[in-house]
Amino acid sequence: MPELPEVETVRRGLEPAMIGARIVGLDQRRPDLRFPFPDRFSERLTGREILALGRRAKYLLADLDDSSVLVMHLGMSGSFRVEDMGAAKALASSGAPSKNAAHDHVVFTLSTGARIVYNDPRRFGFMQLLARHELPDHPLFRALGIEPLGNELDGAVLARLFTGKATPLKAALLDQSLIAGLGNIYVCEALHRAGLSPRRAAGSLACKDGRPTQRARLLAKMIREVLEEAVAAGGSSLRDHRQTNGALGYFQHKFRVYDRELSPCPTPECGGVIRRITQSGRSTYFCGACQR
Repeated sequence: MPELPEVETVRRGLEPAMIGARIVGLDQRRPDLRFPFPDRFSERLTGREILALGRRAKYLLADLDDSSVLVMHLGMSGSFRVEDMGAAKALASSGAPSKNAAHDHVVFTLSTGARIVYNDPRRFGFMQLLARHELPDHPLFRALGIEPLGNELDGAVLARLFTGKATPLKAALLDQSLIAGLGNIYVCEALHRAGLSPRRAAGSLACKDGRPTQRARLLAKMIREVLEEAVAAGGSSLRDHRQTNGALGYFQHKFRVYDRELSPCPTPECGGVIRRITQSGRSTYFCGACQR
């Protein structure tokens, strides 16, 4: 499933084409994806101007000129591509692979002449239309934790979130009610950079008086570092992820531990080997020698 860097990469790719444009046509080619489309979906969107395009956790949020928000989730295999003459030429010249058009389920035609095409072979993505004022209390958003990008996440915040928690550190980092948008790949990578075991108790990042340990400060730094590097690389393309111009992300070539089972640990002078264990039904990759 696309994680935060992949969704943020898509947002940045869509932003120049969508913001300030009016939706002059919407071709909805099936009645549902993961969930049914909202009633009168095409009718309600046609004619609306897109004022802003944001992201909350793994959701894309398009603010419209009638105070409604188009909420979009990529699911497991969803992707957007921008089509116009310039983009078509760029795709042809780059040799980037295109998606099977049989899975093009929604096509937005914009006043600029661009088309935004949503492709989703597995149909686990979805789209919703909500009033802006409904978002904070809506079931999709009301339980989400803080955003890990930006200045909000630091060692003190991790200590506050994890104080008293005996749950494994990796499980705590994946808890969307604490930190929104972190996924399996980037948690594994951040924990390795911070030298922390995924099996360590989350509460160990807080002192007895609630202050952050040095480990908490380092982990917060490594989480931001990994996410920012992944966004800059266009995300990770393991199976379905494509950028909006059809190109692959390439952060997977920078993985230190994820999907590197039995490879030598990349930490200088460590001498350890990357291991894989299962935690909460997910594969965890780490080095038992340098991650404590």
